[in-house]
Amino acid sequence: MSPTRSAFELHAHAERDEFIARHLRMAPDEGEIRLFDQRMLLMHGYSLAALRRELIERLGLEKTRELFTRLGYQQGVEDSHHLRAQVGGDVAQAMALGPRLREIEGFVRNRAVEQMQFDTESGQFRGDYYWQSSWEAETHLREFGVSGTPACWMMVGYACGYTTAMMGRPVIWREIECVAMGHERCRVIGQPIEECDANDEALRFLQVEDFISAPRHRTVVAGADLGPASDSGLPDLVGASAGFNAVAYRLKRVAPTDATVLFMGESGVGKERFSKALHAIGPRAGQPFVSVNCAAIPQELVEAELFGVEKGAFTGANAARPGRFERAHGGTLFLDEISSLPMHAQGKLLRVLQEGEVERVGDTQVRKVDVRIVAAANRDLREAVKAGEFREDLFFRLNVFPILIPPLRERREDIPLLVNVFMQRYAQRFGKGIAGVTRRATEALQAYDWPGNVRELENMIERGVILADEGASLDVQHLFSGGEVLPDLAPATVMPRLPQADEAPRQASDAAPIDTAPRQLDALLAEAGSLDGIEILMMQHALRQTGGNASAAARLLGLGRGQFEYRRKKRGV
Repeated sequence: MSPTRSAFELHAHAERDEFIARHLRMAPDEGEIRLFDQRMLLMHGYSLAALRRELIERLGLEKTRELFTRLGYQQGVEDSHHLRAQVGGDVAQAMALGPRLREIEGFVRNRAVEQMQFDTESGQFRGDYYWQSSWEAETHLREFGVSGTPACWMMVGYACGYTTAMMGRPVIWREIECVAMGHERCRVIGQPIEECDANDEALRFLQVEDFISAPRHRTVVAGADLGPASDSGLPDLVGASAGFNAVAYRLKRVAPTDATVLFMGESGVGKERFSKALHAIGPRAGQPFVSVNCAAIPQELVEAELFGVEKGAFTGANAARPGRFERAHGGTLFLDEISSLPMHAQGKLLRVLQEGEVERVGDTQVRKVDVRIVAAANRDLREAVKAGEFREDLFFRLNVFPILIPPLRERREDIPLLVNVFMQRYAQRFGKGIAGVTRRATEALQAYDWPGNVRELENMIERGVILADEGASLDVQHLFSGGEVLPDLAPATVMPRLPQADEAPRQASDAAPIDTAPRQLDALLAEAGSLDGIEILMMQHALRQTGGNASAAARLLGLGRGQFEYRRKKRGV
């Protein structure tokens, strides 16, 4: 028997519906529906059901489940960001709006078994809901009959994404009852990732280690270090964004082969970590992985480092030693920053790649080598070829299977997952208890532009763990204490740096007098002529300040990307 909702619940729903309705814009003449300034679509449920059925038949149940769960996760993250921008710092209101929004969209009817409990400062979370009238469960039951596993994949992903983005730390929802399994109704429980079993299948869609089933032990040789094998397992590769999963998909496709792989992307995106994962899940996993940073080798020593040297070949060559190719024999050679190689070394590298043999400096003996080449570049090699700085024939030899790793600012959904990994790592390393990440710090991490990508994020979390007190949460002053500037925060809230010893403290008289504000506003209104004109001037100024980057301009104005583009189009900016 379906429970009825109390008068209090109905009143609360009416208020939430009114709030959502204020931010819903239907413009059929323009062919658009916008909710919280993000483009929405009304589509037939049976079409999505048909797509789901076809994917299950073609890809299998588990692959389809991962796909729909990640799709729901991305939807939850987006809704969270847009809703939070509208309600400001009222996290409780935003948390309540998420379930109601999903009801309005027609997925489920939410009924709390117990009131949702959460603390954004400590990271504590507890959620327990009945999902009634679940579209996914009913569709799965109709198409495939009674299932042995839960079927509300997209809803589970949505709940994970929404609450993770709100909390700033991974929150995992597990479906413990499902109509598709023959239960009377669906039921889900949400809790922080730390409280979940490490083998919980609900984590599979978040971590590349879990869904590639890689071996956990392999020999890794970093640079010139030929120390013992590493048993640390795969590098930390976590993510649920479309960009991350596109890279993971291409990685899995090429891993079983011996094809040359070229990783491209900005500095700090994790090219070496992905290369180690590629080696670990490939057929050479039990053989050496040798990494060399081409930019760190002096030009006069490049050939000796790569191909080896015989005793007496040049001054200082007191003993014969193998090069990186020989050390990587049977395994993988990772050539980082390949564009830094001098032209003469590029030619010799090309010959080795083509012939599969090396000749040490000062030697006439030819040695056969069997290595898989994985290269990485943080600049466009095609542009380097055009500039005459990189051999075209070498580029085509390396560009067999290119994989572009997107920057962190284009996959912000992954930030809470990465923060959690790094926070646990450094808390354990430094023997310090960290309660979580404050709400203010979470918003700052999401707003920051990340010029140093994942490497910068890891360094920032390490710094924060060092600075935070025992048992405290990481806050903005712990993380953004290295001179970073948050582009979308008011100047008064940008983290100050510590004064230098020879600096005098700033006096109150140094600040701009407050009575200049009316005169500035008068001048602005005189120039713009109207409120619409002021909006145009602000958008133009923001675009100039950010070099035409619309996303950065939107953040500078405190708007979502969709809000900014809508106003930009409306005003003809």
